[in-house]
This record gives sequence, C-alpha cells and structure tokens, in this order.
Amino acid sequence: EAAEDEADLEYVSEQLPRALDRALDGLGRVAAIVRAMKQFAHPDVAEKLPTDLNAAITTTLTIARNEYKHVADVVTELGTVPAVVCHPGEINQVLLNLIVNAAHAIEDAKTAGRPRGTIRVTSTHVGDEVIVRVADDGTGIPDAVREKIFEPFFTTKEIGRGTGQGLAIARNVVERHGGRLSFETEVGRGTTFELRLPTTTEAARVAA
Repeated sequence: EAAEDEADLEYVSEQLPRALDRALDGLGRVAAIVRAMKQFAHPDVAEKLPTDLNAAITTTLTIARNEYKHVADVVTELGTVPAVVCHPGEINQVLLNLIVNAAHAIEDAKTAGRPRGTIRVTSTHVGDEVIVRVADDGTGIPDAVREKIFEPFFTTKEIGRGTGQGLAIARNVVERHGGRLSFETEVGRGTTFELRLPTTTEAARVAA
C-alpha cells in the first residue's frame, strides 16, 4: 500500500495512455517525414520519370512544414491531373523554393503587424499542361524589383536568409523541362507563382 501511494498509481494509470498516444503520434510524424524525404530527393534517378505532381506537392509540404507551421495555414486544392515526365527531385526543389518563399513573405507581413497568413496550393490540368499555383497573402513584391527576382544572386532577404539563387534555379529547371514559371503580385496583398509543365514528352520537346 505504501508503494502504491508513493507511485501514485491512480495518476499513472490515468496519464500513461495519454503519454503513449502522444508518443505514437510523434513516431507517426517521424515516419511520415522520413518517407517524404526518401520520396523528395530521388538521388538515384538520372532519367525523367512520369511523376504525380499532386503527390510531389504533398511530399514537399511535409518537408517544408517547419518553415510555415508558425506563420501560415496551408490550404490545398489538388485537381485530377495526369502524370508529368520530369526529374522528380528537381521539380520537388522548385516546389520547395516556392513554398518557403511564400512562408517568408507571410512572416515578413506578420512582423509588420498582420495576422497569421495562408498559403494556398492548387493544381489543375488545362490542355497539355499541368498548372500548379502557390499563392500567399504576404507582403507582395515591390514594383522596383519585379523584373529582377529571377536574376541570379538577387534577393531582398537579409544576409543568411536568402542567397538569391532559388528563383533563378527554379526558372532554369522549369524551362529545361519545357515549362514556364511566372508570377502575379500586389503589394500588401500577396503573390501567386504559377508553374506550368507539359504533360507529354512531345509537348516538352515542342515547348523547348
């Protein structure tokens, strides 16, 4: 009886199931991140492969979660889209860059006194293209720098937060896949990046 009192078995029996549930939830998150990282990089893939962009978006959002979880909610509207023949690791990197940039834009707006923001990611199929849009309600891009954002080494971020390489590399990757990367923006309202990739190798060849 003394041992039971000292161990506080009633408290332990009440709290232990909750603790185990939290541990299982944590393990589930770790497993999801590990799976996402394996799918994300594709380090051994040298050839282009038919790729499900919706799955790529979901994987990339898992990888990038730490960048946006404190500043933004993510809303996805993923349509029924055909496979795109591409280097999946490279396209994942493009998506990652767009999502991280969106999170940073919202974070900058938040520090200016604005509330938690929203990153909206959509996918649609139009003609022979799959279109992915990554939209944020952050600061928007000022008129004076809009023509420069795809230039190598150009960045509006402070030292240590950006290299100015991300969007330049992203556009280069997309164009090498026969696609297009563009944006629409409004200062104080946010920015939408639009990624268009051809759905067939023939369409990619013609676009190139």
